[in-house]
Amino acid sequence: MEPEGDVTNPASLDPESLGFMCGIEVHQQLATGKLHSRQVGEMHDITIETLPETWPRYARRLRTSSGEGGKVDVAARFEAKRNRSFIYCQSPNSGLIELDEQPPLPHDLDALDISLTVSGMINAHPVPLLQTMRKTVVDGSNTSGFQRTTLVATDGVLQTEGGPVGIDVLCLEEDSARKLDSKLTPDGEIVTWNLDRLGIPLIEIATAPDVKSPDHAKQTSIALGRTLRDTRKVRRGLGSIRQDLNVSIMCGDRVEIKGCQDLEWIPKIIRCEMARQLHFYRLANTLRTNHNLPLLSSDRRKESVSIEQVVKQILPHEIIDVSEAFTSCKSKRVEQGIEEGFVMMALPLPGFSGYIGTKEFDVDGAQLPRLGRELAGAAKLAGVAGVYHSDELPAYGIDQEFVDETRTLLSGVDAFVLCLAPRWQAELALESVLNRARLAFERIPKEVRNVVVKKGSPEDGTTSPMRPLPGGARMYPETDIPPLVITSEHWSKIIENLPMTQEERAQRLESFSISNDQANQLLSRELDDHFIAHHNGLPAKAWATMLLENEGDYGLMALVLAAKENGLITRDGIAPILEEFAGMNPSMEQISAKAQEMGLKPADSGDLLTIVEKVVDSRIDFVKERGMGAMGPLMGIVMKECAGAADGKQVSALLKEVIMRHL
Repeated sequence: MEPEGDVTNPASLDPESLGFMCGIEVHQQLATGKLHSRQVGEMHDITIETLPETWPRYARRLRTSSGEGGKVDVAARFEAKRNRSFIYCQSPNSGLIELDEQPPLPHDLDALDISLTVSGMINAHPVPLLQTMRKTVVDGSNTSGFQRTTLVATDGVLQTEGGPVGIDVLCLEEDSARKLDSKLTPDGEIVTWNLDRLGIPLIEIATAPDVKSPDHAKQTSIALGRTLRDTRKVRRGLGSIRQDLNVSIMCGDRVEIKGCQDLEWIPKIIRCEMARQLHFYRLANTLRTNHNLPLLSSDRRKESVSIEQVVKQILPHEIIDVSEAFTSCKSKRVEQGIEEGFVMMALPLPGFSGYIGTKEFDVDGAQLPRLGRELAGAAKLAGVAGVYHSDELPAYGIDQEFVDETRTLLSGVDAFVLCLAPRWQAELALESVLNRARLAFERIPKEVRNVVVKKGSPEDGTTSPMRPLPGGARMYPETDIPPLVITSEHWSKIIENLPMTQEERAQRLESFSISNDQANQLLSRELDDHFIAHHNGLPAKAWATMLLENEGDYGLMALVLAAKENGLITRDGIAPILEEFAGMNPSMEQISAKAQEMGLKPADSGDLLTIVEKVVDSRIDFVKERGMGAMGPLMGIVMKECAGAADGKQVSALLKEVIMRHL
């Protein structure tokens, strides 16, 4: 039965009838030192413009090699064609290990225990012997050409609002370097990386394909994030946690989507991907029908007849230099490119007229899936800014006469793609376009895609291609790190000391007289342990406020608040006293003396009463006219008279008492 659904309205697509499957991968940075180098886990907030000149720089190239099975990973093979070199900037928290000039050290034990703790929280089963593996990565984000990853536990269960979700694996791995810049040169692309993040420990959790719907995917991501935060040992902030979505429908295939930072976008991202897979299944069968080829089944589990060789005949590898047709073209982009020595190369796509498509939008404003966008995405992986194709021309300053002349040079072909770039890059880009065009006769390719982000937020929920989906050939054992045995004693200790859940922490705070807002803020900012540890009989609301409004030494905060409650300092004196004793361990006597010295000691109650009576007497007519309504205006006058050396609550009580006498 053919899949039903309107791709122009992704929200209307029925996950169940389309054979929807989804699993989630979450990568969470841990608040420890680096995993295999003992360098501190410090991040440096820099850009290519603010990069310190004192940081050493190292130029490298990476090349592919076969794994132990003798095969070169498909993703690695693709990266090798991109003609890229890399510059690595050595941050203060990176050394020889990050530069791949020294063997790695064994696992950071704190990071290991955190990963085991999370395993216990999701009822996963630890692996008795931890064997670190090398995962081939040749995009430059790892200086070694691989990422070290260790399987820690399997077969867990995560409880979500929409029901239980299986946890297939939990791994401990190294984070990658951070990209600072990418620059195209006549000799290839140069990418600059910052090594500060390289080696930061990551917990990777991969769920089973138990996610039932796009909305359930969001619920699952929330539950995963909450579980990790419950350890109180993970990093917080932008980029510290990353979610990847593995999405497929029955007539499509598995696609891994990266860049899902905003959980609110997850349902829309998934629905856009469902629409994309449905669109390209239908396009594939349309193209097959046009060429009298056997149709794809709506069920990918049913093998179809291979048409690879036939498609290669329909779309041969034929890339032609058509620069002569554009010598008089007035397009600024074309003129500038030709001046810089670029060439205009063309790829004929016979029979594709009208199927490449032009930009259109769905009912929610997202770009509709179209082959032209996929072809452009394939070309961009070669480093070019984009391509032109015949379905959208004339446009971009390329008039009809240049389109006609191009067709003449291509022997009248109905459809084509143009690329303006250095010859080597244009040929690589169009080769990538050709491969993607051939795949238009098949289901969507298994690949890694990235959410399209502009100005820091998803543009519309759509995605662009990053690289082929890696296979098993990318993994092989790490020989520099010895296997690590997880003993039953070690595991028992972990299980006996699992952290409290958010719900348990919330219940713990219910015994204190604080507002719901204060309780929620203490939990969200992970201050509840400090609140309880240093409470020591302090007024609960005042202590909660103290923690939420100040930063620094919690013990010092508690001591200063106690001094205030004991009448040793004024309310306004809290901040100056905290600043004065920052990094110190003062006694109550020292705090009292410093408050006296700085004029932050509360006024004597007798003296304060005298001041209040004087202020009321001098404004007696105003008091009799306004009654208790005079308290507000008079409060400010009294506080001014006391030069800040008075407690607001005490002033308020005395004012009320004195005013009442005159009424």
